[in-house]
Amino acid sequence: MTDHHPYRIGTRRGDLYVLWRRGEGDDRDAVAADDRGRLLAFHAVGPAEEHCARHRWDFVADAESYLDLEPVGEWVRVPGPVPAAPLLEAWNFFEDLARGVDTALALPAQDAVHDAAYDRFFEAGDGGLWTAVEAAAAHGLLRTGLALWEEAVRGAVVPDAHLLVRRAGAGPPPAPDAFSPTGHDNGQCRTNT
Repeated sequence: MTDHHPYRIGTRRGDLYVLWRRGEGDDRDAVAADDRGRLLAFHAVGPAEEHCARHRWDFVADAESYLDLEPVGEWVRVPGPVPAAPLLEAWNFFEDLARGVDTALALPAQDAVHDAAYDRFFEAGDGGLWTAVEAAAAHGLLRTGLALWEEAVRGAVVPDAHLLVRRAGAGPPPAPDAFSPTGHDNGQCRTNT
């Protein structure tokens, strides 16, 4: 059975947990979705684990993975020097997200230029050595990935939303992008294998 790992995604509006599934056999890594292709998002790791137990999915609570998309969003708005790690992790996350959820958006078809840009992450400490064409390919993929994330979150299934309503006392369950714990002013990301 496929392992499901909690993956915390930091956003300016607060943190969400998604379930990342390692691909088995010919299957590729993906972010878990419901049977209609909607992103599964949780406000804490406990409800994510409970969801896996209810669906008889293997939950692996290894070291927490965290992706901060804020530096990625900043780089997309104003490209310049940035540590390669958040860009690489976001690239991988967006690929897994695109494989897991059903949205109107799709990542750009990747070609040799994308492959070369991706390889630059491993050849240099940052993306500063990209050619102009490689930088444009990386920028386009990451910009589209951020838009894909936003669309996936807007349509997400939030199995633990009822817990937040009970704590608040009334009102409909909040959408994932409406949840905003104090002290969190960051973005979102993920790593692929």
